[in-house]
Amino acid sequence: MNLQRMFMMRLPPFNPYAAVAIGVIAVSTSAVFVKLANSAPAGIIANYRLLFAVLIMLPIILLKYRHEFRLISKKNWLLSIFAGVFLALHFILWFESLNYTSVASSVVLVTMQPIFAFIGTYFLFQERFSYGAIISMIIALFGSFIIGWGDFQIGGMALFGDILALLGAIAVTVYFLFGQSARQHLSLITYTFIVYAISSITLLLYNIALGNQFFGYPQSHWWAFIALAIIPTFFGHSLFNWALKWVSTSTISMGIVLEPIGATLLAYLILNETITWSQFLGGTIVIVGLFLFIVSTSRKTKVTISKRRNQ
Repeated sequence: MNLQRMFMMRLPPFNPYAAVAIGVIAVSTSAVFVKLANSAPAGIIANYRLLFAVLIMLPIILLKYRHEFRLISKKNWLLSIFAGVFLALHFILWFESLNYTSVASSVVLVTMQPIFAFIGTYFLFQERFSYGAIISMIIALFGSFIIGWGDFQIGGMALFGDILALLGAIAVTVYFLFGQSARQHLSLITYTFIVYAISSITLLLYNIALGNQFFGYPQSHWWAFIALAIIPTFFGHSLFNWALKWVSTSTISMGIVLEPIGATLLAYLILNETITWSQFLGGTIVIVGLFLFIVSTSRKTKVTISKRRNQ
């Protein structure tokens, strides 16, 4: 009986691959909810998304994790603060991009974050590129060029939205790079709470500086704010973090790469957004490039680990 219980404890209570699939659908809703609240400024939408997420997490923090705050070093506080600031910048840039370009273009371009992350590790940690990684990056960048060229034919503002989405991908890369070190010393719940709180405060100051209105939005917008805090945040990213206990990081990354497909489909069904040939072709090329990039870099990581063990 004891062996049977131990075996049962090792099994996940829920199929982790199903959790990844649900997570992909959940994060795919983010851009659509932003579009549904389009009369609110990007900074306000981002502010309420993170504020409501913090409020939802607050009772759990107070009951189970408040003791961890006394153990956080000054260095990890600084890293978490910088991570929160860049997460806020990511949301401002990405949400703002949706005011100028389509869901399909914006989500595909912001999903290129793994490539920017690898470039960041190259400069910061001298991580070497494999030939497969270089080729796959060129493929993804070529796809983004096709999207940008097609949107430029539609109008200059669409191209401006594409640039904002790419800047949003760079901002979220910096967020991950700052948080990587702090995350090793903090629990997931505590780190997430701190980063969301810092982001919310940053966005609050940003909105005050711009004179953005905090109230007076229609009821549908408030439902969109709450939905953003719950569906893509907790049913999306939280499920990904939970599934990491049973599936590999590359599996999660490949799942996230499918987000543009889900977001584009939802935008077509809910917002009646059509897809141009350049968005379809460029988006397909970007997704293929990202898949190849994740496969090549995950293989490279395995080789590196095996060499270190042999030494």
